[in-house]
Amino acid sequence: MTELILGAGGMLARGLASERPEARSLGIRELDITDPAALGRVIVPGVSIVWNAAADTRVDLAETDPSHLAVNDVAVGEIARLCRDAGALLVHVSTDYVFDGRAGRAWREDDPVGPVNAYGRGKLGGERRALASGAQVLIVRTSWVFAPGGVNFVDTMLNLAASGKTELKVVDDQRGRPTFAPDLARALVTLADSGARGLVHFANSGETSWFGLAKEVLARGGFPHVKLVPCTTAEFPRPAARPANSVLDTSLYERRTGGAPRPFTEALDEHLRIRAAAAGAPAA
Repeated sequence: MTELILGAGGMLARGLASERPEARSLGIRELDITDPAALGRVIVPGVSIVWNAAADTRVDLAETDPSHLAVNDVAVGEIARLCRDAGALLVHVSTDYVFDGRAGRAWREDDPVGPVNAYGRGKLGGERRALASGAQVLIVRTSWVFAPGGVNFVDTMLNLAASGKTELKVVDDQRGRPTFAPDLARALVTLADSGARGLVHFANSGETSWFGLAKEVLARGGFPHVKLVPCTTAEFPRPAARPANSVLDTSLYERRTGGAPRPFTEALDEHLRIRAAAAGAPAA
């Protein structure tokens, strides 16, 4: 049986390739997932699992450019339909941004959804198409993903500090749980192998704000001299609204697997060691 990893080259897909080295990884050069005919040539009987790590995560651009829907919404439905016909399991990754951020506690899988931006609405559309397809589906919502070699908040902070910035303004009124992509990949594999289906949340343990995350990043990354200035969302406007609280409850994951996600600070230290090794320098 063949396993497929879609979105090769991305942070999560690289983690999945490490966990499932026998799987066939397909990036945009090998497969345009918005092309139903192309999908139909690879998701065929004999494929056992499709790991869909492909996504258009340009949250602000999504407000004015609907092209993200082709990847995040419509293609997910087509992938799910083909998985149904091939008898394959679809493992799909979704987002904390399907919630409106107004809850006073961490979000559970059965909580009402209500995206506040176009990206979240697109990802929710993909979830619904997959769940309605009749395929075997595992959807894992996650948040604030980071890993070396990708566009993410952690590396943005490190790169700004390394470029000589001495002061950075960072939003302090949005809270979430950072997630290390290799940990997410392992969680997906563990859940799929355990027979989990439907919706499950995964993120590293420990909630924080973007400001709090930046503080940890710079202190651990060797930039304690960079001054961080906390600000409100209103003081740092973006085209797309963000939920104030996107903390995910991972109790279901813990019950399903018998293990708890490790702290994001521990994952952050690993991230820094990998960066340092790639640069040929010791970690700070």
